[in-house]
Amino acid sequence: MFASRTDWSLTPNHLALVMAERRASGLPVIDLTESNPTRCGFSVDAEDALGALANPCSLTYEPDPHGLLGARQAVAGYYAERGTRLGPEQIFLTTSTSEAYSYVFRLLANPGDNILVPRPGYPLLDFLARLNDLDLLSYPLIYDQGWQIDMQALPIRVNTRTKAVLAVHPNNPTGSFVRSKDLEFLIGCCQKGPLAIIADEVFADYAFAAPVPPAPAVLPRQVPRGTTSADRVPSFAGVLQALTFTLSGLSKISAMPQMKLAWIAVSGPEDLLRPALARLEVIADTYLSVSAPLAHALPELLESRHQVQPQILGRVRRNLHWLDERLSRGSAVTRLETDGGWYVILRLPAVRTDEEWAVELLYQDGVLVHPGHFYDLPYESHLVVSLLPSSEIFEQGILKVLGRASDEL
Repeated sequence: MFASRTDWSLTPNHLALVMAERRASGLPVIDLTESNPTRCGFSVDAEDALGALANPCSLTYEPDPHGLLGARQAVAGYYAERGTRLGPEQIFLTTSTSEAYSYVFRLLANPGDNILVPRPGYPLLDFLARLNDLDLLSYPLIYDQGWQIDMQALPIRVNTRTKAVLAVHPNNPTGSFVRSKDLEFLIGCCQKGPLAIIADEVFADYAFAAPVPPAPAVLPRQVPRGTTSADRVPSFAGVLQALTFTLSGLSKISAMPQMKLAWIAVSGPEDLLRPALARLEVIADTYLSVSAPLAHALPELLESRHQVQPQILGRVRRNLHWLDERLSRGSAVTRLETDGGWYVILRLPAVRTDEEWAVELLYQDGVLVHPGHFYDLPYESHLVVSLLPSSEIFEQGILKVLGRASDEL
């Protein structure tokens, strides 16, 4: 009766079963996976946020496949601050980045075609690809005092049914930004294909290094060695040499996942850009999914990022700095280098698999972490934790992780 694209295994894994047992027993949980900013205690001006939704213009329905012009102009202004000039006709509003992915997948690929995605990466992409009848082929990110694209492996993964290369900037969970030389490499690969670039920039505003050069003479520990603000690509939205779709939205930029508003910024050579915009317009016109109140509110909600982003950056940098102070050279736990985002990867002693470590920490210490294989990390005994929780929760949970790891040596 049901479509094969939804034939997922719904059997809970071991970690989920332990979590359910703990909740049923009323036992507390220190959640080091929390990534919902609305549950992490950041200050938001509720009156301004809710007031933005009360625009009387929302009572008039004026459908536009691209989305409300004023909203798109605000998005164009956001990119202008990053040195990228976009016309509002290059922007399409969507209700989420997931919907944005679906639009782009439908534009570029037929059933059975494939998209190249980075490994490690976010598991949601698997579901989005299957719902759009696509296959995912992974290209590796390799780790050597920081993450980088494996430039030898990626071209080998391309086949006749490959339609695009996905770059997550910065990657989730590695926190690695695409650097200038990586972008040149990706553009070269796409020009040979020809392939499109899909760039997910939802975490792009959350870099640990200073956003403006010059970099300090001695970089602090939390900034990956050899990586400065000058190395990072400001935004894929400025790419002109290959057809490029840059995805972002309010969920991370303004820490408002509940507002359900995102966008696609399209750029590239004129001979590909114009037909892409025309075809995307048909897709967007078919759904017209963005509500008028949210579209009218977008300029004000986007502006609110100036209030919330310093709070989030202060939190994640502070938690990362505190973590580094506890990870001495002789520590049983080390962390992998990261450039930005909301996550950090910890390497624990290889006496257990990552799943065994996660289950043990939850069962014995009440600490919830993600095993690395959730993100397709190619290494065992690695855990992924969020830097977003309050310092009190973060420190309490990390101390238990360190204590448990030390007990195993």
